[in-house]
Amino acid sequence: MEPEADSSQIQAHRPRQRWIPRAARALTLVMVIAITGAVLSLADRMEHLGSLGYAGAFGVMLLGNSTVVLPAPGLAVVFALGSALDPVLVGLAGGAGAALGELTGYAAGLSGRAVIENRPIYQRFEQWMKRYGTAALLTLAIAPNPFFDIAGLIAGALRYSWRRFLLITWAGKTIQGILVACAGAASAEWVLNWIH
Repeated sequence: MEPEADSSQIQAHRPRQRWIPRAARALTLVMVIAITGAVLSLADRMEHLGSLGYAGAFGVMLLGNSTVVLPAPGLAVVFALGSALDPVLVGLAGGAGAALGELTGYAAGLSGRAVIENRPIYQRFEQWMKRYGTAALLTLAIAPNPFFDIAGLIAGALRYSWRRFLLITWAGKTIQGILVACAGAASAEWVLNWIH
């Protein structure tokens, strides 16, 4: 039987355990900010990813949705690719990339709750998320809008299951991608019919 640790040993061990989660949250927040900065610096080159076909749709949506609150031109590339490739496959590839990219917003909310929780828009969205949860996330993921980033931040801050967040985001962003790619395909057909 091992001797019990005295209270001074327990007290000395506890402060070390507290700083580890704080350091991990701070590191996550720094990484999210760095990813956002990197994507924004590459925004003018992202359109070239479209030449890679379905992989380009995945890549451009991954990068475009990795930014937090700041827009990137991912949907424009999906729209254009929808006119050249199978729009459903473009939407599926883009939706998968977008869902993975949105994890940065979730991680930022998970690590930086104190930074955003006193904002009025956070409090409004928090109530909406608590009340509607899955339906709120799905609706915001389908509609092209900047508010999904806020929903991702709040989902992270509320400790919403990351697996569930990823699944709902994938479903919504895939629907969005298919709709945008189909619109691109329809507009290309309309232009061709108009020319002839």
